[in-house]
Amino acid sequence: MKDSPFIAYMYRLRYIERWSLMRNTTRENVAEHSYHVGLLAHMLCEIGNHVFGRSLNADRAVTMALFHDATEVFTGDIPTPVKHHNPKMLANFREIEALAAERLLSMVPEPLQAAYEPLVVTSAPAAGSERAELLAMVKAADLLDAYMKCLSELSSGNREFAVAKGQIGQKLANLHIQEVDWFLTHMADSFTKTLDELSENEA
Repeated sequence: MKDSPFIAYMYRLRYIERWSLMRNTTRENVAEHSYHVGLLAHMLCEIGNHVFGRSLNADRAVTMALFHDATEVFTGDIPTPVKHHNPKMLANFREIEALAAERLLSMVPEPLQAAYEPLVVTSAPAAGSERAELLAMVKAADLLDAYMKCLSELSSGNREFAVAKGQIGQKLANLHIQEVDWFLTHMADSFTKTLDELSENEA
């Protein structure tokens, strides 16, 4: 069996910058973003389990989150205003994304491909399954991370993210996910505080 470059490519997600069209006070790469989405997906699932009495597999959600943007190692992070400029452009991007997923999966050693296919090829049908529930949580976590980024940038005095905050906030509301609403009510405000202000809350 020849050497596999799969993990070597995954490590290169740290070189893919996000928010490339925006003026940032703090740069962010896709590897960092994937970690944050993992944290948030786990939190949303545990909110669901412990606050709303659901039975969501938080550990699996974290795993899915780690790979949710894996294809960007080939496609790069396409800014939302570009990707969603018109339906044709979005369809073309989805096709490129699918080809990138196939290429990435082909790099996984054959004995492991069955394990990694549902993580890398995220477009596979999932309606009515546990996977569909977890994909919804990962999608929500992805949006939440973008929303937290907006809060952090705005708190730093960077108005570049003002419109994005409103747009992403509306997308989160449109999800109608109770775990997201609970998180926004009880946890999101901390992203607007300084370290000293966060420390005061611990006293």
